[in-house]
Amino acid sequence: MATFIRRLTKSGVGAFSHKFQTQSRAPIGAIAAICGGLSYFYYFDSPNLVHMDKINDESRQQVALNPDKWVGFKLQEKAKVSHNTQLFRFSFDPSAKLGLDVASCLITRYPLPPDTEGKTKYVIRPYTPISDPDAKGHFDLLIKIYPGGKMSQHFASLKPGDIVEVKGPVEKLRYTPNMKKHIGMIAGGSGITPMLQIIDAILKNPEDKTKISLIYANVSPDDILLKKKLDVLADSHPNLKIYYTVDKPSENWTGGKGYITKDMAVKGLPGPSEDSLILVCGPPGLMNHISGDKAKDRSQGELTGILKELGYTENMVYKF
Repeated sequence: MATFIRRLTKSGVGAFSHKFQTQSRAPIGAIAAICGGLSYFYYFDSPNLVHMDKINDESRQQVALNPDKWVGFKLQEKAKVSHNTQLFRFSFDPSAKLGLDVASCLITRYPLPPDTEGKTKYVIRPYTPISDPDAKGHFDLLIKIYPGGKMSQHFASLKPGDIVEVKGPVEKLRYTPNMKKHIGMIAGGSGITPMLQIIDAILKNPEDKTKISLIYANVSPDDILLKKKLDVLADSHPNLKIYYTVDKPSENWTGGKGYITKDMAVKGLPGPSEDSLILVCGPPGLMNHISGDKAKDRSQGELTGILKELGYTENMVYKF
């Protein structure tokens, strides 16, 4: 346990306000493309928990995730990362692999009391793990706790040993090493999670020479998630550049101030090119301002916002 805390601290998860607690273990397409929206509700008649299926072929490694069934994962540990964000570690058989590709997300759910017709109503929400997809026996979710967020409030109420049902993975962008010479990223708030998944994949692969430029927007310096880890990565990897901007800067803040502007994008991102790709993830206001949100069917939709004004085309931008 002490080793786990030291490792997280060194990787920069942040200053924890308390120690980790420890105990031992619809139409998906409509939900899958959502990185940071509201909770969604669907009806299911059978709320029974589905446990991990065994793979009969011994030549194949067992996979913890299942894209077609809800699988129960036990909360192993939790910690407060910032004033409104918590880190949750879920465990699974360490002899299995998680089965998560870069970049993919998971879908979580929990049941509400049956309605007047006896049907079970579920809150369903996608999250992107921030742990290494190759990690043995666990995956980590970084979740912002919203006062009115049904799913995030449910996560906040969990205790070690509690079970959360998960389905997935749901593939978003299939990242392959060196697929582009330069990847630009614009993230807001918890929209950093898919970016971190890709950043980690690039930086841990010595054969991947991709340059990364991240613009990360938040309300205040205290809202910047995993800043210590991001700063350590940028300091130790010359191919990673990060620019922070906040709406409410503190007196000693030296980064950007206010919403992301065209000037910030020009200075902080690779220019429009077939050799570059811009990734965007954040709340609706940021999405509309930067690139336009996804279409109603959750496809990429039309490119608008400042990226279009700067000359980027739809094939140069991916919206999480």
